[in-house]
Amino acid sequence: MQDLNNVYYDKHDLGLIYTRESSAFKIWAPTACKVEVVLYEDAGQYDANGLVMNHEGGMAYVMNQMQAGTWGLTLQGDWEGKFYMYKVSFSDGQVHYAVDPYAKAVAAGGARTAIIDMSKTDPDDWEDDVRPPLIKSTDSIIYELHVRDFSMDEESPFQKKGLYSAFSEEGLTDREGHRIGIDHLKELGVTHVHLLPVFDFKTVNELTVHDAEAADNKYNWGYDPQNFNVPEGSYSSDPSNPYTRIREFKEMIRALHRCGIRVIMDVVYNHTYGVDDGPFDGIVPGYYYRRNGHGFLSNGSGVGNELATERPMVRKYIKDSVRYWTEEYHIDGFRFDLMGLIDTQTMTEVTAMLRQELDSSILVYGEPWTGGDSPLPDKTLKGVQRGKGFAVFNDHYRAAVKGDSDGAGSGFATGWWGVEGAVLAGVQGAIHDFAYSPAETINYVTAHDNLNLWDKIVTSQGIRDLLAFPEWRDGRPTSGISAAEAVKHADPYRHVDPMNLLDNDTVRRSLLANGVILTSQGIPFIHAGDELLRSKFGDHNSYRSGDAVNALRWSNKARFRPVFDYYKGLIALRKKHAAFRLEHRDQVEQYLKVLECGNGVLAYMLEGYRAGDAWNRIIVIYNGKEQDEIIAVPQDTSWNIVVSDRAAGEKVLAQVTSQVVVPRLSMMVLYDRMSGIEVPVLSSIEIMTNRRAVAAGEHFQFEAVYRDQHGKRMDGITALWRSSDERVIRVRQTGKASSLMNGQCFITAAHGEISGTVQMWVDDLYPARIEIAVDKSIYATQTYRPHVTVWNQYEEVMAGAPYTLETTTPRVIALDNGKVKAIRPGTAVVAATAGEVRAEHHFQVQPYYVRTVEIEYSRPDGHYEGWNVWVWGTGIHDGKIPLHAEGGHSVKARIRVAPGIKRIGYIIRLNEWEKREGDRDYFIDIPPSPANERIKVHVHSGTREVVVAVGGQKIRLHGLSSA
Repeated sequence: MQDLNNVYYDKHDLGLIYTRESSAFKIWAPTACKVEVVLYEDAGQYDANGLVMNHEGGMAYVMNQMQAGTWGLTLQGDWEGKFYMYKVSFSDGQVHYAVDPYAKAVAAGGARTAIIDMSKTDPDDWEDDVRPPLIKSTDSIIYELHVRDFSMDEESPFQKKGLYSAFSEEGLTDREGHRIGIDHLKELGVTHVHLLPVFDFKTVNELTVHDAEAADNKYNWGYDPQNFNVPEGSYSSDPSNPYTRIREFKEMIRALHRCGIRVIMDVVYNHTYGVDDGPFDGIVPGYYYRRNGHGFLSNGSGVGNELATERPMVRKYIKDSVRYWTEEYHIDGFRFDLMGLIDTQTMTEVTAMLRQELDSSILVYGEPWTGGDSPLPDKTLKGVQRGKGFAVFNDHYRAAVKGDSDGAGSGFATGWWGVEGAVLAGVQGAIHDFAYSPAETINYVTAHDNLNLWDKIVTSQGIRDLLAFPEWRDGRPTSGISAAEAVKHADPYRHVDPMNLLDNDTVRRSLLANGVILTSQGIPFIHAGDELLRSKFGDHNSYRSGDAVNALRWSNKARFRPVFDYYKGLIALRKKHAAFRLEHRDQVEQYLKVLECGNGVLAYMLEGYRAGDAWNRIIVIYNGKEQDEIIAVPQDTSWNIVVSDRAAGEKVLAQVTSQVVVPRLSMMVLYDRMSGIEVPVLSSIEIMTNRRAVAAGEHFQFEAVYRDQHGKRMDGITALWRSSDERVIRVRQTGKASSLMNGQCFITAAHGEISGTVQMWVDDLYPARIEIAVDKSIYATQTYRPHVTVWNQYEEVMAGAPYTLETTTPRVIALDNGKVKAIRPGTAVVAATAGEVRAEHHFQVQPYYVRTVEIEYSRPDGHYEGWNVWVWGTGIHDGKIPLHAEGGHSVKARIRVAPGIKRIGYIIRLNEWEKREGDRDYFIDIPPSPANERIKVHVHSGTREVVVAVGGQKIRLHGLSSA
């Protein structure tokens, strides 16, 4: 394959840009000899597997070869409702039909790219959808969830089982009145829902997924991507309608946002389901996939291929894709599958783009490992993330708390002593392990992969047979019975006495494991259903085991309500107390003090008052022993217990003084007293806008600034926006506004009883005043751009207002495309006119002369090779200036300085900063002396002696110093 790394296309218009007037197609295919857009009336003829294999018979339009390996074509007219493929021909005679890799909409099964009007996919109030507030990454509490698992419970009251739309079903309860569905998530208090892959994946037949009689596979986790920029169709009510999946996906996002929950996408940019029939190889064969030293596809993913993310156009594709999901779908974060297979530069650039260009609160994290060997040298592994803005899963902590992932091995919460130090490292946010700050570690014990928490604990207890768990292989019990039959015969809770739920060892170990996670520094991550004691009946790899194994059993909420309340209390505790959410490593090092670590116990104290917490000091104790433990606490005060083995939250359960008994297999949280730190209270809202008057038909943005009782700015607050007259100005809940007709109105931002208001006018704006200014010092032969400011009748600057320039002194100055060129010394006049207003500016053109600064440099060793001067501020040429020998025992550099310059900076250095004279930046003052006088500076190496002379006369002797 030819080297394409220099064939880079940097614009953001690849794919289809649709309007009612035209459709513009563009694709990057640098190795093709011909590319055609083939249009179809329908999605094509599907086979028994839900695939379209024949793409002949469409209307082909030849595309034009364009810059940087791209091909483009614009078709006039409205093509909405049609489908298209790219037909790509190569010089060796191969011809490929391919779905657009930048497809935004597809037919069922991703068979063909659909042409749709994306504006029609927006819910009615989509413009008012805003991200729930988040101040910093460590405020996050992540809940990992599969879309179908959420609502497929046969006994649940969901109307839209298995669909995106199930997230919009509010007010659902079980038979006992316990909230389920999205109201359950809101009640639990998590800040983020992490959705397993929701972009279009390959292995579910979208045509038969809603047919209960069909034998086709209906379930997969989704780690088999096909179309990276389109929502998965099997979760929509009508996969055959390209609009439906998009609209329902957005409605899901909107519903979660309204509940104060952000949404994270699990993204799989490390591989595709297939290569030959994947989204890339038909367009640019060989380019998108990584190969090993033998020329074969590398298999670090474990599924047969890896995307070559280090290649510029693959990196661009990933960046374009996450940008699109963020902007079009309002996604709040991304979890990168097998991030070890993505090169560090790509991860760094993706994170910087998302957090610097789009929203600084977007969360980025991933798995810092691979699924096998890879030739990629720049793997994104643990430790690489330091200081780069993204986080990684902390598998060290996972193993310390629970033991191995699928076997009977134990950890702190599952019966193994001796790992308390490793648990402490996790509690400290991994800052003494692999992380620079707690914001870089995702703390968890279980996820969708491997045994979930309940099944892991019973496996480590050796009671799987007691619970009738089958052995699983490839989504089926090895005994030959169906998954549904195996689930029916198993009883994951056979050993649990519902009357003594919190006394059960498995329950206690479960609460201890995630209790450790929820009270540690870093970002906590829990798997969906842990708070319901979810079981997958011992299946450690349930990616295709179906609903019988994977569906959340909502009846468990009533059955195990004390467990849910415990999780809810821990989450509320974490959200309320800043001491559990430290952001910086120095805070952890200074505010967290270890009290005891060893023999199955870990106890530490958080200095809450130093962290801005409402509690003065907080003690956290974990007891992994099977017997109660007496722990000494500081005796200078009494301590309030708020978390015990029975309850969790902020309510004081009991008080102790010098010691406390921590029950077996449990945790405890205590505090001494209130810190006295005043909690910030919202006291004012100020609406920030640089406009008070606008013309009809404009679009502009308001920003609300929130301040507490001391005038300090507050973050993490969302205002409700309203206009006093929506006929004049309409304002969205994002602060975006549109002016509709002339008039005046008041725009208000309110949060509770606190509000701020600004008056706005919509009017026919015209120039009422104009001002022109030119640089104070104008020199002959030089060109300048005058500064022209136009004000309207409301005394506001009219940015971009048209104006004209003229001069009455053409012999002194000339005008050229809005610039002033000084011709000769003398007095000049420039006039500016905008509408009916005019202003003149008089200025003096001075002679242009160049000053010369001569730097002489001497070294006792006489070694001058490679030494040069780096200068700045000269007004003529900044940067590297060579030093030349002119006889004697020194070298010299001559620096030209423009008129009007009063000071220049310089550094004498060896080559490209291998060494330098002194350790500061040095400056030379340029005196207002005649042009023909040369300024000389002598620098003697190794001393602080600098001699400055003007016109041959030494004027001062001073030490090397910085400005």
